[in-house]
Amino acid sequence: MASHEHYYVPAQSKWPIIATIGMFITVFGLGTWFNDLKAGHPESHGPLIFFVGALFLAYMLFGWFGAVVKESHAGLYSAQMDRSFRWGMSWFIFSEVMFFLAFFGALFYVRVLAGPWLGGDGAKGVTHMLWPNFEFVWPLLHTPDPKLFPPPKEVIDPWHLPLINTILLVSSSVTVTIAHHALRKGHRGTLKLWLGLTILLGLAFLALQAYEYHEAYNKLGLTLGSGIYGATFFMLTGFHGAHVTLGTLILFVMFCRVLRGHFEPDKHFGFEAASWYWHFVDVVWVGLFIFVYVL
Repeated sequence: MASHEHYYVPAQSKWPIIATIGMFITVFGLGTWFNDLKAGHPESHGPLIFFVGALFLAYMLFGWFGAVVKESHAGLYSAQMDRSFRWGMSWFIFSEVMFFLAFFGALFYVRVLAGPWLGGDGAKGVTHMLWPNFEFVWPLLHTPDPKLFPPPKEVIDPWHLPLINTILLVSSSVTVTIAHHALRKGHRGTLKLWLGLTILLGLAFLALQAYEYHEAYNKLGLTLGSGIYGATFFMLTGFHGAHVTLGTLILFVMFCRVLRGHFEPDKHFGFEAASWYWHFVDVVWVGLFIFVYVL
């Protein structure tokens, strides 16, 4: 029971091996997909293999987290176990922070060092000999080799869709915080309302992001192949979009659990962890808006 002082050790589980198999199939399918695209093979089995691996991972996540929920409801977790969950989630978010810092670091390196060097500035300005007529200006609308890396026609205006998306995500941080306070006070109706609104804001963000990508590819010529500007833009915003998708899915699972009567005012770390992750996603977007769209 939760009153004992011993650390709970779960029984042997099949989920780790299923997770390993799922990740292997997913990565193998993705690699096959990309290699076939590069080789010009339209009839690739990569997407099918990737989809099968994704199904394995979805099955694993549903089953493994379901087992954790059942153990929690059975009163098997002590205060020490709760602390381990909190430390685990904290380290996970820290690893995600480092993940995005690596991409932001690449962006700053290009803008502050590598780009100006290629344009003839700084101590390593001798690299200007590679493209003598190249002048570095960010955003990079004139690439050193336009034939190899065709530049975009123009950049995305930050004060339209990106600004709307910023308002949506910042607002969603407010709504999920209100939902969290409602849960602490035991106001289930208010909790459902504001958590549902948070999910809708996340879906609206993803819909506008998809529309922005469509406009960028088809009207602006901004693609992954349009030089370092396009590469950094889609890597940063694309991975962030993937995190928003995951965060929205997590919040939806929390919403389903709320409808089933889960969580207590003083015992709801599952919901709390989801809100931590959502706040992290929102903070990353603010950085993206400033350093990718505006500056």
